[in-house]
Amino acid sequence: MENFDYRKYERTIKLIFLKAVNDIFPKSRVIIEHSLNNGIYGEIFAEKEITEDNYREISLKMKEIIDKNYPIKLVCDDCEELKLQSDNIEREDVRKLLDNSGLIDIYEYEIDSYRDYLYRKPYDFTGDVCLFELEKYNEGFILKYPLKQNDELPSKIDTPKMAKVFQETGKWEKILGVSAIGYLNEKTLKNKREIGELIRINEALHHKNIAKIAEEISSNSEIKLITIAGPSSSGKTTFSKRLYIHLKANEVNSIMISLDNYYIGRNKVPLDEAGNKDFETIDALDLKLLNENLKDLIAGKEVEIPKYNFTTGEREKAGQKIKLPENGLIIIEGIHGLNERLSYEIDKRYKYKIYISCLTQLNIDNHNRIGTSDVRLIRRLTRDSLSRSTNVEETLDMWQSVRRGEEKYIFPFQEEADIIFNSNLVYELGVLKSYATKELIKVKVGSKYYADAKRLLQLLNCFLDIDSRLVPDDSILKEFIGDSIFYRY
Repeated sequence: MENFDYRKYERTIKLIFLKAVNDIFPKSRVIIEHSLNNGIYGEIFAEKEITEDNYREISLKMKEIIDKNYPIKLVCDDCEELKLQSDNIEREDVRKLLDNSGLIDIYEYEIDSYRDYLYRKPYDFTGDVCLFELEKYNEGFILKYPLKQNDELPSKIDTPKMAKVFQETGKWEKILGVSAIGYLNEKTLKNKREIGELIRINEALHHKNIAKIAEEISSNSEIKLITIAGPSSSGKTTFSKRLYIHLKANEVNSIMISLDNYYIGRNKVPLDEAGNKDFETIDALDLKLLNENLKDLIAGKEVEIPKYNFTTGEREKAGQKIKLPENGLIIIEGIHGLNERLSYEIDKRYKYKIYISCLTQLNIDNHNRIGTSDVRLIRRLTRDSLSRSTNVEETLDMWQSVRRGEEKYIFPFQEEADIIFNSNLVYELGVLKSYATKELIKVKVGSKYYADAKRLLQLLNCFLDIDSRLVPDDSILKEFIGDSIFYRY
């Protein structure tokens, strides 16, 4: 087998899984939905309920397909030819995409008479992959495969709170009538009224969820500290300010504290395993001072908040004194918000933890998902270019380090949250397309980031452009494309 590529491995093992299901349940319908529990979650819709015994049967069939080492044959890589055949394609999700898009990268593959569609290439033979695990989970299944070239499956975890959020996302899809790109493009093609209505409904769902969170907080008089955490480009800043407004509408006054001001100083930052300064670690914060300030504020005392000078790399006195208003709350936003060490001296009954992430709810088609981290990367490179004049290659270069920090400091704590908020908007890649494309095409052939840029461009090419002027100025999306009332460049 050629060099390990976990994305190619995923495409190949997924194709083998789909063939196995088709062999055993030929009249079934499969939807690959999202990542969950270190694997892929999906559901099989058949004439009967799929049991644990059925999943064992599918696993055995997958092993048989792998052992036979079938060639994975490219049947067609011509989008125009597939568009001509569109009326004869049984799957509506694929037809909708072909009928409502331009010339996209789409490939029809065959394994032993079973045919399916991919948007990037798999391995050449079914025997090129071997390690997987398939198990029943809730109403569907989890399919796991190696994420690294170490002949090991990722560790077993269960994230029921995350699963619940994705379940809610499925309800959103039904409300919006959009589950895959083809359906979104169809609405975009019709007229501005159609896509404008979808945008307003999607934004209303966000407001509804934030209002629900604010109501839960407001109804508990013991809560004094709200911590908000999430990975890069999840929209924490806009979410925090929208929550502040909803709390205000519930007659709850809040003060916001930035963790940036509690950095211990550039020269004191601990080193990571590679000997580099680890600015992401929680030990880069003055936890003792933070907890002293939090305790004093909750006790009704006036506190002078420090200010971190990013130019000098040192903390300094700012002279800014704050006091918690009557019936008030403290809001802290930062990557360590879910870690109990952050506010170790504050009793748990006084705290409410919120995890926010951009959990993609839109797929390319029923069998091909869009990676959540790819959406966040597209958000980030758009914002970096507009607000920070950061070169696209600089953003791509930083991204792996950002992802490592998330894996280490954020994701392990996500189930500690009292509530999880999904900041993804079903329409957002249609808006981000024009912004991100202008940056990604600057990555030249020969650059070590060219493969990543090409992959993202191929994804964005599946979308039709959506006019950014249709996006409300309080939308989380405006944090990334500009003109937000909450996030100024």
